Amino acid sequence: MALPTFEKKRLIGLIAILSFGLTSLLAVLLPTALGPLIPATFITGFFILIPLVLVLGEDFPLVAADEPDAPAASDATAERPVAALRDRYASGEIDEAEFERRLDRLLATEDLDERLDRVEPDRGDRHRERDAELE
Repeated sequence: MALPTFEKKRLIGLIAILSFGLTSLLAVLLPTALGPLIPATFITGFFILIPLVLVLGEDFPLVAADEPDAPAASDATAERPVAALRDRYASGEIDEAEFERRLDRLLATEDLDERLDRVEPDRGDRHRERDAELE
C-alpha cells in the first residue's frame, strides 16, 4: 500500500495541527500518566518533523512532487485543441469542410496571440500568473 502524499505547505500544516492537538489532548486528559510524553509530542512535531519536511522537500516520503514547469505545460495545452479537432475529424464526427473551418479559426487565433506577444512581451507572464492564481 502506497503512502499518501501532500503538498509541502499542507503537510507542514497537518503536522503542526496534529502536534499541537495531541500535546493539548495529552496535557488535559492524562497529565499525570503520560507526563513525559507531552513535551516529547510537541518537540517531535515542531522541532523535528517540520524542519525535516522543510529541509528534505520532495525527498521526504510524504511530500508530493512539484508540478511540471509552466512552459512545458503551456505548450501541451496549446497543442490540445488541434489534436482534439484532428481526433474528431478522424473519428468522423465532423466532415472535411468543418475541420478546415475550425482549423483555420484555431490558426488565426494562434497568429493573433503571437502578434500580441510581440507587441506586449510581458503579456504572457501576466496571463500565466493570473491562470496560476485561478487554479
